Amino acid sequence: MPSCAAPVLTTDPEPRAGDADRLLRKLAETLSPAKIDAHEVAIVIAHPDDETIGCGASLSRLAGASIILATDGAPRNGVDAARAGFASSVEYGAARSRELRAALAAAGVDASRIIALGVADQDVCASLAPIARRLASIFESLDIRVVLTHAYEGGHPDHDGVAFCVAAAARLLGAHGPKIIEMPFYHLADDGVSLATQRFCDGEDDVVLELTSPDRRMKAAMMAAHSTQAETLRAFGCEAERFRRAKAHDFHALPNGGRIFYSTFDCGFSASDWPAAARAALQRIGLERAPRKWFSFA
Repeated sequence: MPSCAAPVLTTDPEPRAGDADRLLRKLAETLSPAKIDAHEVAIVIAHPDDETIGCGASLSRLAGASIILATDGAPRNGVDAARAGFASSVEYGAARSRELRAALAAAGVDASRIIALGVADQDVCASLAPIARRLASIFESLDIRVVLTHAYEGGHPDHDGVAFCVAAAARLLGAHGPKIIEMPFYHLADDGVSLATQRFCDGEDDVVLELTSPDRRMKAAMMAAHSTQAETLRAFGCEAERFRRAKAHDFHALPNGGRIFYSTFDCGFSASDWPAAARAALQRIGLERAPRKWFSFA
């Protein structure tokens, strides 16, 4: 993790982040926070601020990583824009783009690393097939070998949609597809009422990164940069970041035992719509005969 002294970019071949197991090991090395050559790594997120929640304190170490942003963070119904004091979703989306750039700057990440897909917030599940194909093209052109992305957890439909699209893109590329590392965001707890944040649904981690004081300050600064999301971000802490090798997911079925947090609010997409949306996307991209569970890490 970052320290007061300027970290040194690792030059020996062993720490090169082309292998997910190796990347997890390097991220866990808090006592030797050297930068990691991450030109073959992509962080694929649904919204501006997801980079901060998922891996904000780790971003400053991932030298050269691509930040692939699925949505502009601005639902087209205008409700979130009006609540935040903007006259239109266009203005709101522009503000969220500025916030993302400021947050990345706090982590020392240049905005040139952003690849924006431009999908509307809350619309990922309506565009699963084209997003998956586009991700596959990006992964192939950039020789991406490891992807950090959302866990499939039933927190937000865009999060689950991105998890699906990353998995589908990797599968489309076959043996040349990237390995996937999951990050937890939020889901309904076992009681079906309370919200669990920054923990995997099943409680299984590969790496739990306990953040140092400088790390926590940097992550807090990144959160502060997302000023339009201040109320939402109060639910998230700066104490730790969790990562694991992607589980084998059955994207035909709802995650988290069917306990779906986005069923508790209006987000333009119903949990009951997920199986049909996933099935239709699989058919469009030619993966309808894929095994029901994808991407055990072996």
